[in-house]
Amino acid sequence: MRITEDSHEPAGSVKHMLRVQYREHLKAFNRDLLEMCDTVRSIASHANAALLEQSLDDAETALTEADSLQEISDRCEERSMRLLALQNPVASDLRQVLSAIYIVEHFERMGSLARNIALLARQRYPEPVYPAPLHGYVEELARLVDDMGAATRNLLVEPDADAAAELHTIDEGVDDMRAYLCSLVSDREWEYSTREAVDLSMLARYYERYADRCVGVAGRMVFLITGLKPEAYLLRRDEPDYNPDEKFATIERKFRVEG
Repeated sequence: MRITEDSHEPAGSVKHMLRVQYREHLKAFNRDLLEMCDTVRSIASHANAALLEQSLDDAETALTEADSLQEISDRCEERSMRLLALQNPVASDLRQVLSAIYIVEHFERMGSLARNIALLARQRYPEPVYPAPLHGYVEELARLVDDMGAATRNLLVEPDADAAAELHTIDEGVDDMRAYLCSLVSDREWEYSTREAVDLSMLARYYERYADRCVGVAGRMVFLITGLKPEAYLLRRDEPDYNPDEKFATIERKFRVEG
């Protein structure tokens, strides 16, 4: 996430030094956040390979990487506490810290969901988790969710409120695919095993929840950029007299603590 430089304190003053220290902590926090995102995407990539290609090596790699995710999460939590304790953040910085804390939580859950997929693939190895004729459907579901993961990372590097607010359109495709797969396993003409029906339902649920977490990250990015929830931002965006700069200035005046 980008950091806006907004210090107006004289160089060398205590406030200026605290502000510089604060910004350095914030930059480190953002680097950790991006590392966490990349780790989650790597876990998901290996989990997908384990599932779609019956790759035991990829399953083991995904599970190993999932174990390392907690260390990054703990580091992010420690940094967030330091940032909140270091000084009274202005409104824009407070939004950034709070948004990052929630995003870390989303990434933790995404890592756990990807781990569940890898674990299921390992448990069924060398057999596939789902019936072979349904491979194309599962592959498409995995592709849609991977696209959402890539879009989520792009939002961290290049924050864009419009792109974040529209991420739900891909999520709708994920929801449709899950609903279709669940309709297959609940059909009385289901011709495969009960185990395969349960596994396919679980897989669809894991992917859907992963996609929902991507939407959650996107929602936090909208709030970070605009100070609004996605639904409110889309409504306000279309108003001809909407002026976000004026809104942000009002918020900052409200929360800024004068020395």
